[in-house]
Amino acid sequence: MPLHFRGVLLPDDEPRDLWVLGDRVTFERPSGDWTTVVDGGYLLPGLVDVHTHPGSSYDGGFDAADFTAHCLDHLRAGVTALRFPGLSASAEIPDDPRLPRMVGGGRWLAWSGLSDHAPFHVVVDDLVAEAVADATRTGWCKVFCDWDFEDEPVPADLLRDVVAAVRSAGGRVAAHAQSSRGALNAAAAGVDSVEHGMGMPAEAIPLMAGHGAAYVPTLTTFAESAGWREERGRPRDRLWLAGYRTMVERVADAHDAGVTVLAGTDRSAFGVVADEVDCLIRAGLPPATAVGAASWTARAWLGLPNLVEGAPADLTAYPADPRAVPAVLRRPGAVVSRGRVVA
Repeated sequence: MPLHFRGVLLPDDEPRDLWVLGDRVTFERPSGDWTTVVDGGYLLPGLVDVHTHPGSSYDGGFDAADFTAHCLDHLRAGVTALRFPGLSASAEIPDDPRLPRMVGGGRWLAWSGLSDHAPFHVVVDDLVAEAVADATRTGWCKVFCDWDFEDEPVPADLLRDVVAAVRSAGGRVAAHAQSSRGALNAAAAGVDSVEHGMGMPAEAIPLMAGHGAAYVPTLTTFAESAGWREERGRPRDRLWLAGYRTMVERVADAHDAGVTVLAGTDRSAFGVVADEVDCLIRAGLPPATAVGAASWTARAWLGLPNLVEGAPADLTAYPADPRAVPAVLRRPGAVVSRGRVVA
């Protein structure tokens, strides 16, 4: 039986009736009976977390049961699409209709020329070839422009070669940047997204705008560390905090320059994209822009349709306008994923 929803459709701000038929949305009244799920409030395209690593552990392991549990945590929070900028080399993403829609991001590719590496890195000599291999397989690759924020980053010329080769293969590049020089090299190379951007210099912003790069600051995961680093107060902590504060400043700078800012959590807690929306607002994004960063803007950037005729049936419903009351994002009145009411 068709499912019926009535509410103010965002971002159009238009009161509408829509129906879910299987895994498709329609605005044409179907014949026969239907079940009304929501009558009033606000209807959003399903939320998106564009930077999450479900099922993964710091040591590089991957647990399929944890992956499913983490994805379901996202789904209960209204997150109906996920992007994985880095999963374990052993990860096999299940084709499970119970879970959100998924956008791949490849492995955590770290060039062997970096002086330091993490246990979950896939250390490679030929960064270009490995990036192309991942992008060919998943549509995306994830490369590290740096690791330790005090060490030398991946050279800009090498990153340019990665971007050119991946684009020729029809893929996109997500770039981890956690140092001033790493972020600048990523922006200059023309990557598709800069993840984190700690210490990002101001001159990186017009480069990102010129290349059409998105900014995914993942503020919530860095905010978790800021408190104890400030309390401990060692010289390295002070450098880290300076980089973090610069990263927060660049959110508003990026928005003002026309760079697309997106919501990604990079947290070991899952289903917390509303926290990232709050952080983006505190960093200076207009509330409507911050909500869009976790919904309609993120979906469009990933190539996923919003709530239009014939679109996949992913939506979240709220009793109040999340642009005026962002906290309501934590309490969806209904969540529809792949045409099923899941919460």
